Amino acid sequence: MRYLIDTHTHTLASGHAYNTIDEMTRRAADIGLANIAFTEHAPKMPGSCGKLYFSNYRVLPKEKYGVRRFFGCEANITDYQGKLDLSDGYLQKMDIVIASFHIPCIKPATIKEHTAALLKVMDNPHVHIIGHPDDNRYELDMEMLVKAAKEKHKLLELNNTSLKPEGPRSGARDNDLQMLDLCKEYDVCIALGSDAHVEEDICNFTYAEELLSEVNFPDRLIVNLDMDLLNSYIK
Repeated sequence: MRYLIDTHTHTLASGHAYNTIDEMTRRAADIGLANIAFTEHAPKMPGSCGKLYFSNYRVLPKEKYGVRRFFGCEANITDYQGKLDLSDGYLQKMDIVIASFHIPCIKPATIKEHTAALLKVMDNPHVHIIGHPDDNRYELDMEMLVKAAKEKHKLLELNNTSLKPEGPRSGARDNDLQMLDLCKEYDVCIALGSDAHVEEDICNFTYAEELLSEVNFPDRLIVNLDMDLLNSYIK
């Protein structure tokens, strides 16, 4: 497939990634990728950048080396009422916002609490993508999540890093297969995220593509293939 954007990448600013913004941009240009999103971990992730980093995005060129650059964040969900670790004042200025559960930022609870938190997060108009909703440690009512994504016009992420054999999340394959089947059934769009922490992983969707092929997932529901479709979500 000819991808137009990778919606989930990290640079040195996230604290446990290994390339600069410019190195990542050059790599995107080298592989013919027209757009890339930089979604740094928000402040509650240990070692990540502080709020001033996100408030100063305006100094960065939106295009470089022929690549359009989207500057945003991967916000951390910090409680089961859907609170995030960046306020709306910061989020509203970003090009793209992912919201995710991360073990260092919130302890797993119950399926009811996990699902309720994501539904509450979806009420935030500044959040565009629910990141990697595929971890057995944060068990979900997947059908409820997919229906809410449809109703609230949010994207669900198919995260390639989750699916790697050495990936950080348990049960991702089975959970993602269930999510994809439900997204097909309810006509819900997804975003493919490499979750790249190193330049070589930009637009690496190898494992995600295996699942898309397995369930015969329609291209028309993948925003990475249609920038107009993506823009209808991130405005």
